[in-house]
Amino acid sequence: MEMNASYTSFVAVGDSFTEGMSDLLPDGSYRGWADVLAARLAARTPGFRYANLAVRGKLIGQIVDEQVDTAAAMRADVVTLVGGLNDTLRPKCDMGMVRARLEEAVERLAPSCGRLVLMRSPGRNGPVMERFRPRMEELFSLIEDLAGRHGALVADLYGAPSLADPRMWDVDRLHLTAEGHRRVAEAVWQTLGLPLELDWRTPMPPTTPPRWAVRRVDDVRFARQHLAPWIGRRLTGRSSGDGRPAKRAELLPYEPPLG
Repeated sequence: MEMNASYTSFVAVGDSFTEGMSDLLPDGSYRGWADVLAARLAARTPGFRYANLAVRGKLIGQIVDEQVDTAAAMRADVVTLVGGLNDTLRPKCDMGMVRARLEEAVERLAPSCGRLVLMRSPGRNGPVMERFRPRMEELFSLIEDLAGRHGALVADLYGAPSLADPRMWDVDRLHLTAEGHRRVAEAVWQTLGLPLELDWRTPMPPTTPPRWAVRRVDDVRFARQHLAPWIGRRLTGRSSGDGRPAKRAELLPYEPPLG
């Protein structure tokens, strides 16, 4: 890896994690780690171009069918691919299919770009993480294998205590806060061989844990506002991304959001 490398274009492929939920801007749109990374890369290179094809709720098959060919045709210096976790969180998950579609994506993207970056994604500590951990670790093992076979880079965030901290996660317990996204952007930045600007692994300062009663009220609110609708979409075959376009569908010169 060339240290302090220069990149002129970046295409992000994936689901809600790459779309940027829940890093909310004042205008109601989402920023997220890919936007933060694009802004930092653009500050180094005049005319830097950026596309973000991610759409919340997408499964790996949808990512491959709807985003991969578009991303490959853009011939960008950097492509990030993060997908498959939505599949592992489904009650029924065909891991053989997930493996096959992810491998298909890597095989199509790797020859088309300067640097393909894959990710071992972070996870919030808690019972949901423990329930789905075997599937996630199977997915992450495949990512390591694919990276080795296709010359891709891996931003390894899985198991980092700094990102497992519940304070890095929004109230829906599925998406990172602005600080979490900022740290992911720094991790990918460093994976690309760019000079360290902050230590994303540094834990947040310790605080007094909330009392039992406060935690139970938060659990009830989470179940009513987030968990129940999520389960409802799973049972009816709906997705939060149904009908949504790509966040930034064309590879164009980067401009910061207005919000």
